[in-house]
Amino acid sequence: MKLPEGPTSPAIVQLIQWIIDPLEFLDSCAKRYGDTFTVNLRNFEPFVFLSHPQAIREIFTTDPKRFDSGRGNKLGESLVGENSLSLLDGDRHSQQRRLIMPPFHGERMQAYSQLIGDITEQVASQWQVGKPICIRDQMQDITLQVIMQAVFGLQEGARYQRLKPLLAALLNMTDSPVSSSLLFLKFLQKDWGAWSPWGRFVRRRQQIYQLLQAEIDERRDQSHLEGDDVLSLMMSARDEQGQPMTDAELKDELMTLLFAGHETTATALAWAFYWIHKRPEVYEKLIQELDSLGTHPEPIAIAKLPYLTAVCQETLRIYPVAFIAFPRITKAPMQIMGRDYDANTTLFPAIYLTHHRQDIYAEPEQFQPERFLERQFSPYEYLPFGGSSRRCVGLALAQMEMKLVLATILSHYQLALRDTKPVKPKRRGFTVSPTGGVQMVIKGVRYVPSSAGFANPSSPSACRYG
Repeated sequence: MKLPEGPTSPAIVQLIQWIIDPLEFLDSCAKRYGDTFTVNLRNFEPFVFLSHPQAIREIFTTDPKRFDSGRGNKLGESLVGENSLSLLDGDRHSQQRRLIMPPFHGERMQAYSQLIGDITEQVASQWQVGKPICIRDQMQDITLQVIMQAVFGLQEGARYQRLKPLLAALLNMTDSPVSSSLLFLKFLQKDWGAWSPWGRFVRRRQQIYQLLQAEIDERRDQSHLEGDDVLSLMMSARDEQGQPMTDAELKDELMTLLFAGHETTATALAWAFYWIHKRPEVYEKLIQELDSLGTHPEPIAIAKLPYLTAVCQETLRIYPVAFIAFPRITKAPMQIMGRDYDANTTLFPAIYLTHHRQDIYAEPEQFQPERFLERQFSPYEYLPFGGSSRRCVGLALAQMEMKLVLATILSHYQLALRDTKPVKPKRRGFTVSPTGGVQMVIKGVRYVPSSAGFANPSSPSACRYG
């Protein structure tokens, strides 16, 4: 089998390009080689990237049993552990996914919506008019608290206070392309002690796992699990043989949920605030729609707002946080769009490239939420959460969280970008994030919900929201 064409530069050069600026690397490859191309990243097997909707449709509609995917995600094992859903394949993946899915659907969303609103108001209450903020840091504070309370039911206490900064510190260790190299270059993963980068990473991860184990042990000592948080629900779940998840499985899945469940949403929210304030006409339309609901809208009403939904969709289109879908490794020879692939070929649906196809999205580099009001895109044209059996389990929570956080803050606050320069994407671990985190300033308070007991914005002392 002859693989599709691709760059001929040395594999180490391609790997460096992939680490430093993955979107530029994908763009340059697509411009030169088209819908399908092969890249070589040093010690990894050749990767075939595909961006044509027909190719993605054929991959997503093929029986998932014809692919392995988990073994293509081994780079993430150092972060989330070998039992993470993202690293599993076959029956074990299907079984674990069935155990994890229920807490992220149905009536649980209603409980999470109140939690999201409360935490957003609490974080925003610390902001001061005229003072600058890094919106991505603020969004990470909100989403981390949401996921910790939703997953653990933890709000206060020594364990919560220790876990929260540890998680943030571990994530911030890969907040740039250079530091992200730790995840890609095995020779950097040497523990030379607490002073070394990998040594700090390993020790922080170990501390987090110890705290997770302590929480699990405490729950197991209870006569019965009463909480409706995700951990309690996962500990109560049983597979077809009546067996619960092991402690090792629980800890790795908790790590996966903690990272995938807040890091990506925080980044998406930062991009949303950037685009909304970069495009005044988008801001005005959105404010009009939010104001039409009155001062105390129900979360379900916010979630159904068409323009807010379109803004969130366009945010996830233009710079999808996960810019490629999980790999599909063929288990037997296969044909995709008329091209033959041997067994053990790694196929990557390129979400970012599909989202920037001019034959699907006119002026793809422009932020235009209206495109999602004018037509409905297929799940092979618009796929920010992946697809098939590897579709993100937390997509409903992420979509709702984006809408409620945006609605709460935009309704209460007037913000502005501190700089008119375009914000560019940069690698942050396995994702892409806005460079600089989107620096904003609080210009004023629009109104304060009476239920929150905040200061009257018309009074001289109300330069602080809270």
